[in-house]
Amino acid sequence: MRSTRKIDARILAVFVLAMFCVAFGPGLGAAAEAPAGLPTVVVVTTGGTIAEKTDPKTGGAVPAVSGADLLAAVPGLAAVARIEVVTYSNIDSSQMSPERWAGLSRAVGQALARPEVAGVVVTHGTDTMAEGSYFLDLTLPGDKPVVFTGAMNDASSPFPDGPGNLFNAVTQVCAPQAKNWGVTVTLNGYVNAARTVRKTQTTNVQTFESGEEGYLGYITGGKVSRFNDADNRKSLPLPENLPKVPFVSTFAGDDGSLVRHAVDDGAKGLVVEGVGAGNVNEAVYGAITYALSKGVVTVISTRVPNGAVEPIYGDAGGGLTLQNHGCILAGDLDGQKARLLLMLGIGEFGPDAAKLKTLF
Repeated sequence: MRSTRKIDARILAVFVLAMFCVAFGPGLGAAAEAPAGLPTVVVVTTGGTIAEKTDPKTGGAVPAVSGADLLAAVPGLAAVARIEVVTYSNIDSSQMSPERWAGLSRAVGQALARPEVAGVVVTHGTDTMAEGSYFLDLTLPGDKPVVFTGAMNDASSPFPDGPGNLFNAVTQVCAPQAKNWGVTVTLNGYVNAARTVRKTQTTNVQTFESGEEGYLGYITGGKVSRFNDADNRKSLPLPENLPKVPFVSTFAGDDGSLVRHAVDDGAKGLVVEGVGAGNVNEAVYGAITYALSKGVVTVISTRVPNGAVEPIYGDAGGGLTLQNHGCILAGDLDGQKARLLLMLGIGEFGPDAAKLKTLF
């Protein structure tokens, strides 16, 4: 009897494994068996909290979840789309860089070029998701949807938000109401334009917001509600080599040494994050004029989350004075994204300030 029970147990185990493969097969690699007529969605994984678990030895979250595992944790996904997985990386997004985003843009572009692919979902860490999504929005051709998503709670959490975010991202790619938004950041049901989105809370699942511009839409119950269109989108080719463009945030009492160091260190362009409507003190103003005299294109942004850089003040370091001296004002684009736009702009136009100004 014991021998028979062991054999039965093995048969049962094989049966359970087979059922698991049938249930989750569409998330385990190339587009597997799925109902006819479903769109094909490519999920490109890069890492981030959504692909992390808590290390029992250190108590810290570390990369631990494969792309196939991510998809296997999303109930009902196989009924929405035929899923393919492309693993680009598995790193925390604090380790991302423009060079890595350039490679990611090429990988996503290859997927979008296939006529049967409806769109792409990119899983990415939230720390630099706002910047990464904007880099791809600037560099990807065409109008197929690309949705960045991730998680604030890792896969070990009793409240993991990754599976729901991934389900909503695939739903958005397939929804006719979500067309012509370009690249978006979609978490916790809210859809944000890549240009305007910011991470606003360090740990809460409701962290991504779009400020005064507002959300593009909202997803609930497998349905997309459209609120707004994506405006002010730009498109630039990927240069073979990205120019060096530092970002410097000024502060009260700043002596301008960081700006001067950036120039002397070989910067091809520079973004200075000022205060208020785009102002700096007199010492930083002197450093900026030094940068301009060396041919370093300089863009002025502001640390204020809402509103825009405006040429209002005419003292040494005021926005009007900076503009009159040759600086480019970033408008309502935040400094981190202004850096990416300037980087790609210099790659296309060189240090031609007049042409670069048109991008902002």
